[in-house]
Amino acid sequence: MEQIETTRTAGLRLNRLYKSFGGLAVLKDINLDIESGEFVVFVGPSGCGKSTLLRLIAGLEEVTARDVFIGSKDVTERDPSERGIAMVFQTYALYPHMSVAENMGFGLKAAKRSKQEVERKVRAAAEVLQLSQYLDRRPSQLSGGQRQRVAIGRAIVRDPEVFLFDEPLSNLDAELRVEMRIEIARLHRELGNTMIYVTHDQTEAMTLADKIVVLRNGEIEQVGPPALLYDDPDNTFVAGFIGSPKMNFVSAERANDGHIRIGSRNMPGPDLETSHKGALTLGIRPEHLRIARENEPCFPMRVHFSEFLGGVTYLYGDLESGTRCTVEIGRGISAEPGDLLHLTTDSADMRLFDGEGRRLR
Repeated sequence: MEQIETTRTAGLRLNRLYKSFGGLAVLKDINLDIESGEFVVFVGPSGCGKSTLLRLIAGLEEVTARDVFIGSKDVTERDPSERGIAMVFQTYALYPHMSVAENMGFGLKAAKRSKQEVERKVRAAAEVLQLSQYLDRRPSQLSGGQRQRVAIGRAIVRDPEVFLFDEPLSNLDAELRVEMRIEIARLHRELGNTMIYVTHDQTEAMTLADKIVVLRNGEIEQVGPPALLYDDPDNTFVAGFIGSPKMNFVSAERANDGHIRIGSRNMPGPDLETSHKGALTLGIRPEHLRIARENEPCFPMRVHFSEFLGGVTYLYGDLESGTRCTVEIGRGISAEPGDLLHLTTDSADMRLFDGEGRRLR
Protein backbone atom coordinates (compact mmCIF):
# COMPACT_ATOMS: atom_id res chain seq x y z
CA MET A 1 0.00 0.00 0.00
CA GLU A 2 1.21 3.48 -0.86
CA GLN A 3 1.83 5.60 2.23
CA ILE A 4 0.69 9.19 2.14
CA GLU A 5 2.74 11.86 3.90
CA THR A 6 1.12 12.94 7.17
CA THR A 7 3.88 14.83 8.96
CA ARG A 8 3.00 18.34 7.85
CA THR A 9 0.48 19.87 10.20
CA ALA A 10 0.17 23.16 12.02
CA GLY A 11 -2.11 25.03 14.36
CA LEU A 12 -3.66 28.37 13.56
CA ARG A 13 -4.22 31.61 15.44
CA LEU A 14 -6.46 34.52 14.53
CA ASN A 15 -5.61 37.69 16.40
CA ARG A 16 -8.29 40.43 16.57
CA LEU A 17 -9.30 39.85 12.96
CA TYR A 18 -11.56 42.35 11.22
CA LYS A 19 -13.04 42.33 7.74
CA SER A 20 -15.12 45.05 6.10
CA PHE A 21 -16.57 45.47 2.64
CA GLY A 22 -16.84 49.22 2.21
CA GLY A 23 -18.61 50.46 5.31
CA LEU A 24 -20.06 47.06 6.18
CA ALA A 25 -18.20 45.14 8.90
CA VAL A 26 -18.70 41.42 8.28
CA LEU A 27 -16.19 40.10 10.83
CA LYS A 28 -15.48 41.87 14.13
CA ASP A 29 -12.63 41.23 16.54
CA ILE A 30 -12.24 37.51 15.82
CA ASN A 31 -9.85 35.82 18.26
CA LEU A 32 -9.40 32.09 17.85
CA ASP A 33 -6.76 29.45 18.58
CA ILE A 34 -6.84 26.14 16.72
CA GLU A 35 -4.49 23.41 17.89
CA SER A 36 -2.37 21.36 15.51
CA GLY A 37 -4.37 18.37 14.29
CA GLU A 38 -7.77 19.64 15.45
CA PHE A 39 -10.92 19.33 13.38
CA VAL A 40 -12.71 22.66 13.82
CA VAL A 41 -16.11 23.48 12.34
CA PHE A 42 -17.49 26.98 11.74
CA VAL A 43 -21.29 27.11 11.99
CA GLY A 44 -23.89 29.84 11.98
CA PRO A 45 -26.82 31.18 9.97
CA SER A 46 -26.46 32.47 6.43
CA GLY A 47 -24.57 35.77 6.36
CA CYS A 48 -22.85 35.25 9.73
CA GLY A 49 -19.35 35.45 8.15
CA LYS A 50 -18.21 31.82 8.36
CA SER A 51 -17.24 31.46 4.67
CA THR A 52 -15.61 34.89 4.68
CA LEU A 53 -13.54 33.84 7.70
CA LEU A 54 -12.41 30.72 5.85
CA ARG A 55 -11.43 32.79 2.82
CA LEU A 56 -9.39 35.13 5.02
CA ILE A 57 -7.48 32.14 6.38
CA ALA A 58 -6.94 30.91 2.83
CA GLY A 59 -5.75 34.33 1.64
CA LEU A 60 -8.59 34.63 -0.89
CA GLU A 61 -9.78 37.82 0.82
CA GLU A 62 -7.63 40.61 2.23
CA VAL A 63 -7.74 41.16 5.98
CA THR A 64 -8.98 44.61 6.97
CA ALA A 65 -7.11 44.56 10.29
CA ARG A 66 -4.79 42.42 12.43
CA ASP A 67 -3.24 38.99 11.95
CA VAL A 68 -3.48 35.41 10.72
CA PHE A 69 -0.85 32.93 11.98
CA ILE A 70 -0.42 29.39 10.66
CA GLY A 71 1.96 27.58 12.94
CA SER A 72 4.46 30.24 14.04
CA LYS A 73 4.29 32.11 10.71
CA ASP A 74 2.45 35.39 10.22
CA VAL A 75 0.74 34.75 6.86
CA THR A 76 -1.54 37.80 6.87
CA GLU A 77 0.14 39.32 3.79
CA ARG A 78 1.20 36.07 2.13
CA ASP A 79 -0.15 34.71 -1.13
CA PRO A 80 -2.48 31.69 -0.78
CA SER A 81 0.15 29.48 -2.42
CA GLU A 82 2.61 30.33 0.38
CA ARG A 83 0.35 29.50 3.33
CA GLY A 84 0.63 25.72 3.40
CA ILE A 85 -3.11 25.28 2.98
CA ALA A 86 -5.36 23.38 0.59
CA MET A 87 -9.03 24.20 0.09
CA VAL A 88 -11.96 22.00 -0.93
CA PHE A 89 -14.90 23.97 -2.29
CA GLN A 90 -18.64 23.37 -2.47
CA THR A 91 -18.35 22.74 -6.21
CA TYR A 92 -16.01 20.02 -7.39
CA ALA A 93 -14.42 22.18 -10.15
CA LEU A 94 -12.97 19.13 -11.91
CA TYR A 95 -11.68 19.30 -15.48
CA PRO A 96 -14.14 17.17 -17.50
CA HIS A 97 -11.59 16.27 -20.20
CA MET A 98 -9.04 14.96 -17.68
CA SER A 99 -8.94 11.60 -15.94
CA VAL A 100 -9.21 11.27 -12.16
CA ALA A 101 -5.44 10.89 -11.91
CA GLU A 102 -4.84 13.96 -14.09
CA ASN A 103 -7.29 16.05 -12.07
CA MET A 104 -5.66 15.03 -8.78
CA GLY A 105 -2.14 15.67 -10.02
CA PHE A 106 -2.79 18.84 -12.02
CA GLY A 107 -1.62 21.25 -9.33
CA LEU A 108 1.62 19.36 -8.80
CA LYS A 109 2.24 19.17 -12.54
CA ALA A 110 1.65 22.93 -12.85
CA ALA A 111 4.19 23.42 -10.05
CA LYS A 112 6.77 21.56 -12.20
CA ARG A 113 7.02 18.55 -9.88
CA SER A 114 8.57 15.44 -11.38
CA LYS A 115 6.38 12.88 -13.10
CA GLN A 116 7.46 10.25 -10.58
CA GLU A 117 6.49 12.47 -7.60
CA VAL A 118 3.13 13.30 -9.12
CA GLU A 119 2.34 9.65 -9.78
CA ARG A 120 3.47 8.59 -6.32
CA LYS A 121 1.38 11.20 -4.50
CA VAL A 122 -1.69 10.58 -6.67
CA ARG A 123 -1.50 6.83 -6.04
CA ALA A 124 -1.12 7.37 -2.30
CA ALA A 125 -4.07 9.77 -2.13
CA ALA A 126 -6.21 7.47 -4.27
CA GLU A 127 -5.44 4.59 -1.88
CA VAL A 128 -6.58 6.62 1.13
CA LEU A 129 -9.74 7.80 -0.66
CA GLN A 130 -10.57 4.40 -2.18
CA LEU A 131 -10.24 5.78 -5.70
CA SER A 132 -7.48 3.52 -7.03
CA GLN A 133 -9.78 1.67 -9.44
CA TYR A 134 -11.13 4.95 -10.86
CA LEU A 135 -7.87 6.73 -11.74
CA ASP A 136 -8.40 6.31 -15.51
CA ARG A 137 -12.03 7.46 -15.50
CA ARG A 138 -13.37 10.90 -16.38
CA PRO A 139 -15.48 12.89 -13.87
CA SER A 140 -18.65 12.23 -15.89
CA GLN A 141 -18.23 8.53 -15.14
CA LEU A 142 -18.25 9.06 -11.36
CA SER A 143 -20.96 9.51 -8.74
CA GLY A 144 -21.27 12.77 -6.82
CA GLY A 145 -19.53 11.29 -3.79
CA GLN A 146 -16.66 9.99 -5.92
CA ARG A 147 -16.22 13.39 -7.56
CA GLN A 148 -16.01 15.03 -4.16
CA ARG A 149 -13.38 12.50 -3.12
CA VAL A 150 -11.39 13.44 -6.23
CA ALA A 151 -11.59 17.11 -5.18
CA ILE A 152 -10.35 16.14 -1.71
CA GLY A 153 -7.58 14.05 -3.29
CA ARG A 154 -6.46 17.07 -5.31
CA ALA A 155 -5.98 18.83 -1.97
CA ILE A 156 -4.25 15.89 -0.28
CA VAL A 157 -1.51 15.55 -2.91
CA ARG A 158 -0.33 19.06 -2.08
CA ASP A 159 0.66 17.83 1.39
CA PRO A 160 -0.84 20.87 3.14
CA GLU A 161 -0.42 21.84 6.78
CA VAL A 162 -4.08 22.88 7.00
CA PHE A 163 -7.14 21.65 5.09
CA LEU A 164 -10.00 24.11 4.53
CA PHE A 165 -13.47 22.80 3.57
CA ASP A 166 -16.17 25.22 2.40
CA GLU A 167 -19.52 23.39 2.64
CA PRO A 168 -18.14 20.46 0.61
CA LEU A 169 -21.20 18.22 0.99
CA SER A 170 -24.02 20.67 0.30
CA ASN A 171 -24.54 19.48 -3.30
CA LEU A 172 -24.89 15.82 -2.34
CA ASP A 173 -28.09 13.95 -1.55
CA ALA A 174 -28.82 12.82 2.02
CA GLU A 175 -27.39 9.30 1.70
CA LEU A 176 -24.17 10.52 0.09
CA ARG A 177 -23.78 13.20 2.75
CA VAL A 178 -23.73 10.51 5.43
CA GLU A 179 -21.19 8.47 3.47
CA MET A 180 -18.94 11.47 2.92
CA ARG A 181 -19.12 12.52 6.58
CA ILE A 182 -17.77 9.10 7.46
CA GLU A 183 -15.08 9.42 4.76
CA ILE A 184 -13.94 12.84 5.97
CA ALA A 185 -13.84 11.68 9.60
CA ARG A 186 -11.75 8.67 8.58
CA LEU A 187 -9.48 10.89 6.50
CA HIS A 188 -8.83 13.12 9.49
CA ARG A 189 -7.97 10.15 11.68
CA GLU A 190 -5.55 8.79 9.10
CA LEU A 191 -3.85 12.03 8.09
CA GLY A 192 -3.91 13.90 11.39
CA ASN A 193 -3.86 17.29 9.64
CA THR A 194 -5.52 20.40 11.01
CA MET A 195 -8.91 20.71 9.32
CA ILE A 196 -11.26 23.70 9.29
CA TYR A 197 -14.72 23.04 7.95
CA VAL A 198 -17.57 25.45 7.17
CA THR A 199 -21.15 24.20 7.17
CA HIS A 200 -24.70 25.30 7.87
CA ASP A 201 -25.57 21.68 8.72
CA GLN A 202 -25.29 21.16 12.45
CA THR A 203 -25.36 17.38 12.05
CA GLU A 204 -22.06 17.66 10.18
CA ALA A 205 -20.74 19.97 12.88
CA MET A 206 -21.77 17.72 15.78
CA THR A 207 -20.46 14.51 14.22
CA LEU A 208 -17.17 15.77 12.73
CA ALA A 209 -15.84 18.46 15.04
CA ASP A 210 -13.35 18.33 17.85
CA LYS A 211 -14.34 21.95 18.39
CA ILE A 212 -17.24 24.02 17.07
CA VAL A 213 -17.09 27.79 16.51
CA VAL A 214 -20.58 29.35 16.51
CA LEU A 215 -20.78 32.68 14.67
CA ARG A 216 -23.51 35.30 14.49
CA ASN A 217 -23.38 38.70 12.77
CA GLY A 218 -19.61 38.48 12.29
CA GLU A 219 -18.81 37.66 15.91
CA ILE A 220 -17.99 34.46 17.79
CA GLU A 221 -20.79 33.49 20.18
CA GLN A 222 -19.17 30.40 21.70
CA VAL A 223 -16.33 27.95 21.06
CA GLY A 224 -16.08 24.42 22.44
CA PRO A 225 -16.54 20.68 21.91
CA PRO A 226 -19.95 19.65 20.53
CA ALA A 227 -21.14 18.18 23.84
CA LEU A 228 -20.26 21.37 25.72
CA LEU A 229 -22.20 23.59 23.33
CA TYR A 230 -25.16 21.24 23.47
CA ASP A 231 -25.23 20.82 27.25
CA ASP A 232 -23.94 24.21 28.39
CA PRO A 233 -24.75 26.94 25.85
CA ASP A 234 -23.70 30.46 26.79
CA ASN A 235 -26.88 32.09 25.46
CA THR A 236 -30.23 31.41 23.83
CA PHE A 237 -28.76 31.81 20.33
CA VAL A 238 -26.30 28.94 20.78
CA ALA A 239 -28.91 26.90 22.67
CA GLY A 240 -31.39 27.31 19.82
CA PHE A 241 -28.89 26.82 17.01
CA ILE A 242 -27.19 23.66 18.30
CA GLY A 243 -29.50 20.66 18.49
CA SER A 244 -32.24 19.24 16.27
CA PRO A 245 -35.04 19.54 17.18
CA LYS A 246 -33.92 22.71 18.89
CA MET A 247 -34.22 23.52 22.57
CA ASN A 248 -37.65 24.59 23.84
CA PHE A 249 -37.78 28.15 25.18
CA VAL A 250 -40.50 29.05 27.68
CA SER A 251 -41.19 32.39 29.33
CA ALA A 252 -41.10 31.84 33.07
CA GLU A 253 -40.50 33.50 36.41
CA ARG A 254 -38.30 32.59 39.35
CA ALA A 255 -40.04 32.93 42.68
CA ASN A 256 -38.42 33.85 45.99
CA ASP A 257 -38.50 30.22 47.09
CA GLY A 258 -36.48 29.20 44.01
CA HIS A 259 -39.38 27.60 42.15
CA ILE A 260 -39.85 28.24 38.43
CA ARG A 261 -43.34 29.38 37.49
CA ILE A 262 -44.50 28.25 34.04
CA GLY A 263 -47.90 29.73 33.29
CA SER A 264 -50.02 28.83 36.34
CA ARG A 265 -47.76 25.98 37.48
CA ASN A 266 -44.77 25.90 39.81
CA MET A 267 -41.79 23.61 39.15
CA PRO A 268 -38.77 22.98 41.37
CA GLY A 269 -35.94 25.06 39.93
CA PRO A 270 -32.17 24.74 39.90
CA ASP A 271 -29.92 26.62 42.28
CA LEU A 272 -28.68 29.96 40.95
CA GLU A 273 -25.44 31.62 41.95
CA THR A 274 -26.98 35.00 41.11
CA SER A 275 -29.81 36.72 42.94
CA HIS A 276 -31.87 37.01 39.74
CA LYS A 277 -35.60 37.17 40.42
CA GLY A 278 -38.57 37.66 38.15
CA ALA A 279 -38.90 37.09 34.38
CA LEU A 280 -36.51 34.75 32.62
CA THR A 281 -36.39 32.27 29.76
CA LEU A 282 -36.40 28.59 30.58
CA GLY A 283 -34.69 26.26 28.11
CA ILE A 284 -35.42 22.52 28.01
CA ARG A 285 -34.24 19.98 25.43
CA PRO A 286 -37.04 17.80 23.96
CA GLU A 287 -35.44 14.63 25.34
CA HIS A 288 -35.46 16.08 28.85
CA LEU A 289 -39.26 16.40 28.95
CA ARG A 290 -41.33 13.41 30.07
CA ILE A 291 -44.86 12.50 31.09
CA ALA A 292 -45.36 13.34 34.76
CA ARG A 293 -46.25 10.71 37.32
CA GLU A 294 -49.25 11.16 39.61
CA ASN A 295 -48.82 14.11 42.01
CA GLU A 296 -45.52 15.13 40.36
CA PRO A 297 -45.14 18.89 39.63
CA CYS A 298 -46.00 19.39 35.95
CA PHE A 299 -47.35 21.70 33.26
CA PRO A 300 -49.80 20.91 30.42
CA MET A 301 -49.21 20.68 26.68
CA ARG A 302 -51.90 20.17 24.03
CA VAL A 303 -50.58 17.87 21.25
CA HIS A 304 -51.04 19.12 17.67
CA PHE A 305 -48.81 16.79 15.66
CA SER A 306 -47.00 13.51 16.15
CA GLU A 307 -43.88 12.67 14.10
CA PHE A 308 -42.93 8.98 14.16
CA LEU A 309 -39.29 8.38 13.12
CA GLY A 310 -38.86 4.70 13.98
CA GLY A 311 -36.81 4.57 17.16
CA VAL A 312 -38.19 7.86 18.46
CA THR A 313 -41.31 10.01 18.15
CA TYR A 314 -41.51 13.79 18.43
CA LEU A 315 -44.68 15.41 19.73
CA TYR A 316 -45.36 19.02 18.81
CA GLY A 317 -47.85 21.10 20.74
CA ASP A 318 -48.65 24.27 22.68
CA LEU A 319 -48.34 25.09 26.36
CA GLU A 320 -51.16 26.97 28.10
CA SER A 321 -49.41 30.26 27.25
CA GLY A 322 -49.48 29.37 23.55
CA THR A 323 -45.72 28.72 23.45
CA ARG A 324 -44.74 25.97 21.02
CA CYS A 325 -43.11 22.92 22.59
CA THR A 326 -41.47 19.72 21.30
CA VAL A 327 -41.24 16.49 23.31
CA GLU A 328 -39.25 13.36 22.49
CA ILE A 329 -40.92 10.10 23.52
CA GLY A 330 -39.99 6.44 23.14
CA ARG A 331 -41.83 3.54 21.48
CA GLY A 332 -43.79 2.62 24.61
CA ILE A 333 -45.74 5.89 24.73
CA SER A 334 -48.44 7.04 22.32
CA ALA A 335 -50.22 10.36 21.92
CA GLU A 336 -52.64 11.70 19.33
CA PRO A 337 -53.41 15.24 18.15
CA GLY A 338 -55.75 16.84 20.68
CA ASP A 339 -54.41 14.90 23.66
CA LEU A 340 -53.51 16.89 26.77
CA LEU A 341 -50.20 15.79 28.26
CA HIS A 342 -48.81 16.75 31.65
CA LEU A 343 -45.07 17.25 31.31
CA THR A 344 -42.27 17.51 33.79
CA THR A 345 -38.49 17.72 33.81
CA ASP A 346 -35.65 17.49 36.31
CA SER A 347 -34.26 20.76 37.63
CA ALA A 348 -30.75 19.65 36.56
CA ASP A 349 -31.93 19.69 32.94
CA MET A 350 -33.27 23.23 33.09
CA ARG A 351 -31.25 25.99 31.45
CA LEU A 352 -32.09 29.52 32.60
CA PHE A 353 -31.42 32.71 30.63
CA ASP A 354 -31.95 36.38 31.49
CA GLY A 355 -33.91 38.92 29.47
CA GLU A 356 -30.94 39.50 27.15
CA GLY A 357 -30.62 35.80 26.42
CA ARG A 358 -27.48 35.32 28.56
CA ARG A 359 -27.07 32.13 30.52
CA LEU A 360 -27.88 32.27 34.23
CA ARG A 361 -27.64 28.55 34.92
